[in-house]
Amino acid sequence: MGRKDVRLEERRASLWSQLYTEKELMDAESPSIGVCGWMLTGLSLALVLLTVPFSLFVCFKVVQEYERAVIFRLGRLLAGGSRGPGIFFILPCIENYSKVDLRTSVIDIPPQEVLTKDSVTVSVDAVVYYRVSNATVSIANVENAHHSTRLLAQTTLRNILGTKNLHEILSDRESISNSMQSVLDDATTAWGIKVERVEIKDARLPLQLQRAMAAEAEAAREARAKVIAAEG
Repeated sequence: MGRKDVRLEERRASLWSQLYTEKELMDAESPSIGVCGWMLTGLSLALVLLTVPFSLFVCFKVVQEYERAVIFRLGRLLAGGSRGPGIFFILPCIENYSKVDLRTSVIDIPPQEVLTKDSVTVSVDAVVYYRVSNATVSIANVENAHHSTRLLAQTTLRNILGTKNLHEILSDRESISNSMQSVLDDATTAWGIKVERVEIKDARLPLQLQRAMAAEAEAAREARAKVIAAEG
């Protein structure tokens, strides 16, 4: 491994070390918000009490069974992880929250032009089924987990197919799907994403190559027919 590769690996390790792990986010104690923070919290509580019952319509929120709410107070992530399902309470002005959908989502990867290992251009599309496995991590570790997963799926598809021959792409789709799922799942764990399934939809060959393969197959059939006629 060259010096450039070593520096790249070191920087990559440094970036990964800066990400929150799931255990750190779930078990971390709420850091001190300081005197100013406590004053703002007290003012927010006073505002809630002074405007009851109208404030109840603002402070009480509901998330569905398939959703979770990640709450930030004065920019800091609240300890204890995400809230929900059901009712939860937020303080006005100093707290905000983000809803995260935990249901399985689908990425429809558009056709990707790939140059195979044996120098054949092929257009391949696929579908990826994934879900958010940890709402807190998906908000704290990446700006847009869904968009990032979509882009990563496209590049992973091109990278894996670039190491395969044409006959492998046409005949061994299950192995390619499993390899792609494993790579995606490992890469998106730090984003709170679980890749459940990957399927190769279609592999389209250039028209000239299709004609050449059809002519080759036709010639092979004619040759077999002549052999059978000669023997019979």
